[in-house]
Amino acid sequence: MSHSHFANVRPEPDALLTQIADYVCAEPNFSDEAFETARYCLLDTLGCGILALSYPACTKLLGPVVPGTVVPHGARVPGTNYALDPITAAFNIGTMIRWLDFNDTWLAAEWGHPSDNLGAILAVADFVSRRNLAERKSPFAMRDVLIAMIQAHEIQGVLALENSFNRKGLDHVLLVRIASTAVATKLLGGTREQIINALSNAWADGGALRTYRHAPNTGSRKSWAAGDATARGVQHALMAIKGEMGYPSVLTAKTWGFCDVLFGSQPIKLARPFGCYVMEQVLFKISFPAEFHAQTAVEAAVKLHPEIKNRLDEIERVELTTHESAIRIIDKKGPLNNPADRDHCLQYMVAIGLIFGGLTADHYEDAIAQDPRIDALRDRMIVTEDKRYSREYLEPDKRSIANAVQIFFKDGQCTNKIEVEYPIGHRRRRKEGMPLLVQKAEENFATKFSPEQVEEFVKRSVDEKRIDPMPVPEFMEHLVL
Repeated sequence: MSHSHFANVRPEPDALLTQIADYVCAEPNFSDEAFETARYCLLDTLGCGILALSYPACTKLLGPVVPGTVVPHGARVPGTNYALDPITAAFNIGTMIRWLDFNDTWLAAEWGHPSDNLGAILAVADFVSRRNLAERKSPFAMRDVLIAMIQAHEIQGVLALENSFNRKGLDHVLLVRIASTAVATKLLGGTREQIINALSNAWADGGALRTYRHAPNTGSRKSWAAGDATARGVQHALMAIKGEMGYPSVLTAKTWGFCDVLFGSQPIKLARPFGCYVMEQVLFKISFPAEFHAQTAVEAAVKLHPEIKNRLDEIERVELTTHESAIRIIDKKGPLNNPADRDHCLQYMVAIGLIFGGLTADHYEDAIAQDPRIDALRDRMIVTEDKRYSREYLEPDKRSIANAVQIFFKDGQCTNKIEVEYPIGHRRRRKEGMPLLVQKAEENFATKFSPEQVEEFVKRSVDEKRIDPMPVPEFMEHLVL
């Protein structure tokens, strides 16, 4: 007679599932700073998505899965005339947002871009609101969107503080799927139990491989992976609302749970209680559409540009001093095969800053990448780690993203070592950064909308009294072409 090694007794849900569910079900009690930052985040994130519509590699992936599909009360996709089911709309919005690597960032043991979750949030909030209006019920207000944004940022960001999925080869979009699932289920009217069930299925999906972010396989999937994750979150939410069951010990089950299978049998740690810490601390990409670990390096390179722009042929070497995370993911030599390869290469981004005195999304395209000066300069770069940079990158009261650049010439001369520890999008530089963030958004929206439309939309988006009570469908209509 065989004996089972496992007692087939259904356990209580894993603690992390209940903690996330309780957080999104609780009455929000967030700081004024969190709400203000969320408004700027909304503006910036949508602007990044609008700018991406100028790139055919992005737009070819957008629209309904089957052309001609008509969806009653369909969710709108900013900058287009699409009206889609909420799953497809979440993919569209999430893909636009992430395409140019220009939206906000969170750096800790795990990395990621919490505003990726806006794909699920806007799609579900718009869809439910339009359905409610058709049934003579109240729509969501944009205040509800801001609350969901703060919650999604917090779930993704707090889970990233001490859990490094990338060290297991898993992509950070796993956390987008988890956060999107939680807030989407809540927006759909889900109960605590339904949120737990949806979350358990999101964890049961496992994790996407990071291979599409690293040589030799770097490619454009890294630009739509978050769209895929946020859409998957909506799918789990819709299934849970229909009564689909969950898996209570999906994380902790021996042998078959997430932790044993994919996380080296280590527990998923919750570094701090959920609140609004992440939205308050989030990093904005203001100056450059560049992988965030390189932001300060490009800023240093741009500062050096006037001094060295006419001496490129005289350069003997370029010394880049950085932190461990940058070395691990964007220190790259050899051929760069596509824009996705280039915007994750520290040396390429620094070379562009030194040669051109700036960095835009167009600098990753083939037309500019063929400039022989870029690879010639890359070949003369030496990358080293500063242990202090690596240490302070993880310190809660600092969270620096430091880089330094120094140029040495063949005649023995050298430039000063230009060190930048905090990028302009850091909380420590908020006062300096916010006017530039608004300017960035204005420029991005101007690629699709008239100057009058841009001015009105920007003013409305950062005005608490105007934006917070606005019905979601009304807000979205201002973004439809």
